[in-house]
Amino acid sequence: MSTGTPKWRPWHEIVRLRDELLSGDLSLASFAADLYDVVMQRGNSLYREPDEFFSLTYPTANMRRLAREVMQRLAGRSDRAVYQLELYYGGGKTHTLITLYHLARRPERLPKLPAVDEFLAAISLSALPRARIAVLAFDKLDPEKGLEIPGPGGERRLLRHPWSILAYQLAGSEGLRLIHSDGEDAERETPPAEELLTQLLSLPARQGDATLVLMDEVLIYVREKVSLDSVWRWRMSDFFQYLTQAANKVPTCAVVVSLLASDPRKRDELGRELSNELQEILGRQREPVFQPVEKDDVAEVLRRRFFTPDSIRNRDLFRSQAIFAVNGIASLVEEVARQRHQLEERVAASYPFHPDLIDLFYGKWTDLQSFQGTRGTLRNFALALRDAARWDACPLVSVNAFLGPPNSAALSEVALELATTAENESYEGRRQAWSAILESELAKARQIQRDFPALRFREIEQAVFATFLHSQPVGRSANLHELLRLIGQMSPDRIALVEALKRWTEVSWFLDESTWRERETLEEQGQPLPKVWRLGARPNLRQMHYDACQNISPEAIESYLRQEIESCSYLAPSRASYPPSVHIHKLPREPRDVDDDGDLRLVILGPEGACRPERPSELALRFLNEKSGPEAPRVYRNAIIVVAPHSRGLDGAREAIRSYLGWCDVEERLKREEQEIDSNRQVLLEREKKESEMRLKELVRESYCIVVAFSASNVAEAFQIKPGSNLYASLRADERVRLSEQPIEAEALLPGGPYELWREGETARRYKDLLDAFAQFVHLPRIVDRNAIKQTLINGGLQGQFVFRQPRPDRSYRTCWRQRPDEEVLRDPALEVVLAEEASLTSLAPELLQPGALPGLWEGDELPLSRLYAYFAGGHVVEEQRDGYSETLIIPRAESAAIRQAVREAVRGRQLWLLSGRSSFLGEEVADDVLSEQARLRRPRDPLAASEILPENLPAAWQGEQTTARAIADALAERFGVPLPWLSVQAAIEDAFQQRLLERSLDSGPWPCDYAGARAVKILVVHPEAVHAGLQSTLMGAASASTLRERPLTYAPLVRAEAPVDSEAIQSLAEVLPELFRICGDNNLTPSFQLAIEIEPASRVTGEVLERLNALLTSKVSSKLTFRPPSE
Repeated sequence: MSTGTPKWRPWHEIVRLRDELLSGDLSLASFAADLYDVVMQRGNSLYREPDEFFSLTYPTANMRRLAREVMQRLAGRSDRAVYQLELYYGGGKTHTLITLYHLARRPERLPKLPAVDEFLAAISLSALPRARIAVLAFDKLDPEKGLEIPGPGGERRLLRHPWSILAYQLAGSEGLRLIHSDGEDAERETPPAEELLTQLLSLPARQGDATLVLMDEVLIYVREKVSLDSVWRWRMSDFFQYLTQAANKVPTCAVVVSLLASDPRKRDELGRELSNELQEILGRQREPVFQPVEKDDVAEVLRRRFFTPDSIRNRDLFRSQAIFAVNGIASLVEEVARQRHQLEERVAASYPFHPDLIDLFYGKWTDLQSFQGTRGTLRNFALALRDAARWDACPLVSVNAFLGPPNSAALSEVALELATTAENESYEGRRQAWSAILESELAKARQIQRDFPALRFREIEQAVFATFLHSQPVGRSANLHELLRLIGQMSPDRIALVEALKRWTEVSWFLDESTWRERETLEEQGQPLPKVWRLGARPNLRQMHYDACQNISPEAIESYLRQEIESCSYLAPSRASYPPSVHIHKLPREPRDVDDDGDLRLVILGPEGACRPERPSELALRFLNEKSGPEAPRVYRNAIIVVAPHSRGLDGAREAIRSYLGWCDVEERLKREEQEIDSNRQVLLEREKKESEMRLKELVRESYCIVVAFSASNVAEAFQIKPGSNLYASLRADERVRLSEQPIEAEALLPGGPYELWREGETARRYKDLLDAFAQFVHLPRIVDRNAIKQTLINGGLQGQFVFRQPRPDRSYRTCWRQRPDEEVLRDPALEVVLAEEASLTSLAPELLQPGALPGLWEGDELPLSRLYAYFAGGHVVEEQRDGYSETLIIPRAESAAIRQAVREAVRGRQLWLLSGRSSFLGEEVADDVLSEQARLRRPRDPLAASEILPENLPAAWQGEQTTARAIADALAERFGVPLPWLSVQAAIEDAFQQRLLERSLDSGPWPCDYAGARAVKILVVHPEAVHAGLQSTLMGAASASTLRERPLTYAPLVRAEAPVDSEAIQSLAEVLPELFRICGDNNLTPSFQLAIEIEPASRVTGEVLERLNALLTSKVSSKLTFRPPSE
């Protein structure tokens, strides 16, 4: 317990602010760590340079624990591979990721600083492992264009997909080739599976490096990507699933993930669903979740960030100031007086910051969506400290530091920022004007303080601001003791303070009276004060309404009318209320503000464009006819609809606005005169205001009923429509608008169709002309979504009615038939749509040659090439079944080279089997001279079972128990009547080798081999051994266990079950072994077992490790189950 009255000093005389805080930029961005900038070696050196970074970093307990676990994992000493940072907005996650980046990137170059020493002591390793680091900064990854990222050698590359960015950072082009399906130095569209990622994450180990993957702001990318295409929901889930599983298999790999999107707008319903899905995936790995900065860490984080190291080193100076401040608070709050020591310890630990102030921000303000946790606290305290250091005389940084200079009428910069943050929150659909409320209440507080000179430290202003802070989010409040703890550090006169606070309750416009039901006194004879304090908004009265309406100026009415039009939900409903292809332009000033690109444009004019039925305004006609002026006419005249207000409807809306603004003026006047509104007047004012507001909104809505658009006869018409649920629904319901959301059949776009898109004798048209026709020509229906036309044209190509033809600079061309052209081709302005009967194909998709792909191509099980050539000779007509009816289809001519190339690709891709004379091809290149008209195609036959080539099933191939691979191939050809592809025969032989049914003789030729070398491959039947094999193992091989019974010497087929399993599955096998033996015994079956243990990489298994492993196995399992050195 402290005694006496210590001398106090202002906090800024005890601790000294850093110079950069006094003079530097204090934007929120300056407190936001940027992991991507660190990787790219740019941006703020505070985060980029390790010496600067660690000089201002406070290693919180959780940060040290996370650093220890991650670095232990990178050193191969931990089983935990995946670490998730707590979802806490602005809570130090990115700062923590940068910490891990610097610790693992070049550990040998870490600066000698106290923070680094703290991390090293916590990690407890003799030397930190160096890691190859892959950073996935999802807040910088553009969903469409991607992100530029450096590779291991520093070379930069623009990549689009997260797995590509991961692979390139870990292994450069080699990483991209590793995960690409064709081994190319290019990106793949789908996430690589677990096995590929395991190989990728293992690559740095070749150079002796660990692998560290840092992922920041995951949700911001996933949310945006999924909104573009829902398939990415599953791709990203699969990617995280594969990555976490792969990371667990690489003993020196760690993945640290921060899911939260720093943009609160990404945390909508979809964002929460995506976050939960990713959380579930991470949760399957049973890894801990870390919150880097907790409430108890904040004071130290603030101290290190804001004050010079020398000034905060001597903590003994803090205690005397804490004792002084607690003495002042104890003089007002009896509970503190009884437990003084507890508060003294808290104040000393958080000095110079009042611990209740920190609790207030972390207990209430973190519930505000737009408040950024640690980052927001840093920014707000920085603003407050820089300002208050010039004038604040208090020993603690409390609400006093947020007020601004004495006698200043303007809000301080930090107060304005906090008010703006609070204003961004809505309550019951409304937002509170906290800036205006604070200005008004602080002005009253300053007036009260003038009447109470004993309150020398602006206690009433502090009470106003403390109440404001406690009132967030809307509906929260402070009890009287909480208020006094924040404002009592300077021992204010108790009587004067009570009187002044009571005065504030009498003159305040915004203190919520509904909380004043309970009161208490600070002393026996003192004035009672409310127990609960809360700031809110209060409204006004009616009898001055008439006079107020006379004073509303026409300019004010017009200004408010435009605001109402801009906010009218009927005119611009939620995006879900109209198709995404419709572009709404609300109140454009000039025709140039509305694009002329073929998309459907809905133009909503302001009052200056008002019309009447059959009398379109000049402004409306300008938007219909002009693109940027009279000299630049609009091209897509069928893709613009103008909606204008009815001139008479606007007159009624203006009168309703006058009435509403009158009620608003009455409310403001009552506030200015400080009149208290009784409950009856309050109810009246609210009702009248609400009714007048609803009426003006309805009149504004009803006034927008005039549509101006071109008719099918190319005349600009103005007609009235009936309002519906929203403007788009109203337009869609009126036939005169001619909006069409129905899909168009491809046949309708052919010559002779209803739309007359082809001129007489035309056989080809530009794709762009057909696509734009419906937006350009007014006699056609207004298609809501141009993509419907695009899809119709594509469907026509897929159905074979059109051929897409793309000219090349050398006057050759590329064709696409019954395939979807890629988007780059569709963007080519020279792309043509050619009628199938007039087209000549330069390429043919090999998939089209498969049975059933093209109508009438295959008859039976074989397709002679002579028939294939005739099919594409030109003019061939077939009938194709479509949804219960048949349609005539003309097959375009295809060049012979295109047909041969398609056949070659189909055979090479194992889609078709080619027979030519005695030759058989599958999965291999085919020479042109083989593709004669006598050659024929077949479906690839089912794979041969290994048992089909055994002596009892293929005796023609065997001489006793010996044969050759060539003999097997010849015998199979004789058996099936045709030569089988060598690929199929080779697979059957290899399968028999793998099942240990067959084996090569000692004098056999090399295997595998091609058909020419098959005669040299000599093969023998394998007989099971008469006695069981001992348990043995090699480091990369297997440990085998035999049966408990002898097996007969004669050959006997067996059934086999094998699969890679984990330790949990092995335990489960032990539990079911009795039942397995019982079933086998009941059926006279003999089970046998093989045990394989593999450890990799072998290069890291030392002799000591090998001895420890063998000692464990021989003592606990079997004396014969041992590992052998790799050299053996």
